[in-house]
Amino acid sequence: MPSSPLKVAVVCKSNMNRSMEAHSILRKKGFSVRSFGTGSLVRLPGTAHDLPVVYNFTTTYKEMYNDLLRRDRQHYTRNGILHILERNERIKPRPERFQECHEAFDVIFTCGESIYDRVVEDLCARDQETFQPVHVINVDIQDTLEDATLGALLICELCQHLQHADDMEDSVDKLLLMVEEKRGKSFLHTVCFY
Repeated sequence: MPSSPLKVAVVCKSNMNRSMEAHSILRKKGFSVRSFGTGSLVRLPGTAHDLPVVYNFTTTYKEMYNDLLRRDRQHYTRNGILHILERNERIKPRPERFQECHEAFDVIFTCGESIYDRVVEDLCARDQETFQPVHVINVDIQDTLEDATLGALLICELCQHLQHADDMEDSVDKLLLMVEEKRGKSFLHTVCFY
């Protein structure tokens, strides 16, 4: 069993809901974790379905919170966005883009197939230097508050199993198959190299 915690990344589109819920839970469980988005901009639901509120990744969670308070406190309280931003600010100052991070991880969890594709594409486009493997695993999570929590708990369960495996490299496929059979949930999985 590894003596140090797994180095884990969790990636969604805007580094707002799904990746941050998993970040919060994994951090509480003692994992070395970072979270990211893959989008070019942070998109939050606006007051109209087809008009999102858009921010740059350089905008802090606090700045987003204050902006949405000014726009429509009642609406953004009711839909849970202000609560999400408060939680996020307790974890880190602002969202981060995966494509700008060059830290090595043991496992990267993505929260949707298109995000998985972007992460794998980005990793494969990088120059391989250390040839350290990284397991990229997709856990499909709908972008709702409840699904983000359920998905984060599943990611945490997977991390705990991997942390306690005698040989993580040999255990990943068996673990994913076991969880697929137990929960009826399928995963995408590939290995990339740094």
